[in-house]
Amino acid sequence: MNTQSNAMAQSSLESQMLAPAAISATQRMYWSVRRELWENPSIYVAPLAVGGFSFFAVLLGIFHLPEKMRATAGLDPMKQHDAITQPYDFVAALVMATAMIVGVFYCLDALYGERRDRSVLFWKSLPVSDVTTVLAKASIPLVFLPLFGFAITVATQLMVLLLSSAVLGASGQSVATLWTHLYLFRTSLLLLYHLLTIHGLWWAPLWCWLLLVSAWARRAPILWAFLPPFALCYLEKIAFNTTHFIALLRYRFAGNGMEAVTAPGTMPMNPMTHITPGQFLISPGLWIGLAVAAIFLAAAVRLRRYQGPI
Repeated sequence: MNTQSNAMAQSSLESQMLAPAAISATQRMYWSVRRELWENPSIYVAPLAVGGFSFFAVLLGIFHLPEKMRATAGLDPMKQHDAITQPYDFVAALVMATAMIVGVFYCLDALYGERRDRSVLFWKSLPVSDVTTVLAKASIPLVFLPLFGFAITVATQLMVLLLSSAVLGASGQSVATLWTHLYLFRTSLLLLYHLLTIHGLWWAPLWCWLLLVSAWARRAPILWAFLPPFALCYLEKIAFNTTHFIALLRYRFAGNGMEAVTAPGTMPMNPMTHITPGQFLISPGLWIGLAVAAIFLAAAVRLRRYQGPI
């Protein structure tokens, strides 16, 4: 009887020891991302709030839309298009800017915050590797924020379009001009393409640099993130009278012409935008940037493994 009890106890102990191993890497990544969303509600609250604010701002002027449509009737097609799509571009630009700002502050606090409040000791006790943790944190600015910002933008633009159609219909005007100038389906696809290529892939080294600083800095990570690049730009200018490094930063941050050909002064979701995915995918700048991002992530993983609480 004792032998059977000991065997059952040993079997139960072995099953408990093997239970963490039975969790797949995909599940660990999924729950790690869920943890980031749970711990950082600003990731989704800020874009939602800005989407609501932009909708309210557009709503204030939407009842003057019939007069605006009559005033634009005599303009040339390009100016008429710009006047009609201005509120929709405003929504997209505001949500994109908010997602970028949220991404910057999230990355700077992602690894620094858990060392500051010593919660890193608890999270390291769980059967989740440092690689999974850092990759989950990197997925927020690289994947989640672009996709969530896209969803908020399209939902807000659709509500504005439906409400505008209702106002025009109530005033006795045709909604055909409004719908023919918007190309909402095409502009949505262009916006998604821009967010995934530029805000995600092209800016990958920038996001990963911020994560690296978050893993290394003992205080004021925002200063360590931005002062060294500025110092290098200043040092290069003083020492060599060149501006190669600042040109590199401008090239990486702007990404003009890398993923699409746009008309001067237009938004990337302009219907006349011609996307060039082939040129983007074979661009040396893309792959060099991804390689640099991988180096930054590897360094952040190593720092998280060996850095203790602050």
